[in-house]
Amino acid sequence: MSKIIPSVAKLLAGNTVTKVGAPVATTSSAKYSTKSEASFEIKPFKLHKLEKGPATTATLTSEDALKLYEQLAILRRIETASGNLYREKIIRGFCHLYSGQEAVAVGMRAAMRDIDTVITAYRCHGWTYLMGASVVGVLSELTGRRTGVSRGKGGSMHLYAKNFYGGNGIVGAQVPLGAGIGFAHKYKGDGGVNFALYGDGAANQGQLFEAYNMAKLWDLPCVFVCENNGYGMGTSMERASASTDYYSRGDYIPGIWVDGMDVLATREATKFCIDWCTSGKGPLVMEMETYRYSGHSMSDPGTSYRTRDEIQEVRQTRDPITSYKDKILSNELATPDQLKEIDAKVRQEVDDATKQAKAEPEIGIEELAGDIYVDCIDPVIRGVIPNAPLQHISVAQRN
Repeated sequence: MSKIIPSVAKLLAGNTVTKVGAPVATTSSAKYSTKSEASFEIKPFKLHKLEKGPATTATLTSEDALKLYEQLAILRRIETASGNLYREKIIRGFCHLYSGQEAVAVGMRAAMRDIDTVITAYRCHGWTYLMGASVVGVLSELTGRRTGVSRGKGGSMHLYAKNFYGGNGIVGAQVPLGAGIGFAHKYKGDGGVNFALYGDGAANQGQLFEAYNMAKLWDLPCVFVCENNGYGMGTSMERASASTDYYSRGDYIPGIWVDGMDVLATREATKFCIDWCTSGKGPLVMEMETYRYSGHSMSDPGTSYRTRDEIQEVRQTRDPITSYKDKILSNELATPDQLKEIDAKVRQEVDDATKQAKAEPEIGIEELAGDIYVDCIDPVIRGVIPNAPLQHISVAQRN
């Protein structure tokens, strides 16, 4: 795990340059930040078949600084609530938490445009929220209630939102689907880019390399994003992969290694990917080196194949929220009062959503055949009981 846990000295390297500006306009009663913008040095990217990579200096406004902090905090809080609901046996079945990996999703989403699409694996709660679902919609889906984004029928692994194609339960299966979505972007000529995310545990799947091949043959606007959290279930990447340089696994597809614990690095890398794909250069492979604090799923304590000291060291030296908080405070893009106010707001929003997710009822049996089709030609749906067909109904609102 030496790649996963760098020394503190490396983490603290890098200079910052701040620019003085007007205080941030806000209705908050907290003391305002005194600087409107700052520039940050980013840990160098590793490149494969690229002469030039993403910018290694990122500029951040005070307004964006607060927005990113709030999103990071909400994702962490959603997963804390999810873990508690699972322990209470209100969430049943599989439940995979994203705690520790928040900077990947938040930074990527900050760079994405409305036309861009995302498809990921089953560690998808945070992505669902970032793509437009409400906190209630996420937590209610986890508890199987009618206010869930899938009406409570999908659960933890099957959440969806506009331009967000899940939430997929089969390891690696979302990657060729992502290539298909990239094909749709190119076919329609809408200028969109698809981001297909998978873990290091799925990186050895044959279907990934088939998707790479087709994406490069057709120069699809698709970015294959490996969220390398160090472990595929309970197996470390060193034990599972002959090559752990996942960003170079595309061979003939250019690749980028990114510090996935730095929200500014993930944002800048995603900007680069969008520029690359929209200029007709084809796909990219992007490795986000990150870490998960919980086990693979809630049924995995996560300490039988790694030590508690390892987890604690990452929390103390690389936590994506703590390190980002220190950056924006030291560069006066935010004040402690402003961040405390955001923390309180996030806590209240997630707590209220948790209460609603517990209180809402489940859907009725009449929705068993609901929303199978967008445009239903034949409303008679065959069920498992002979001569007892179901009746299709439309429930979800359509845009």
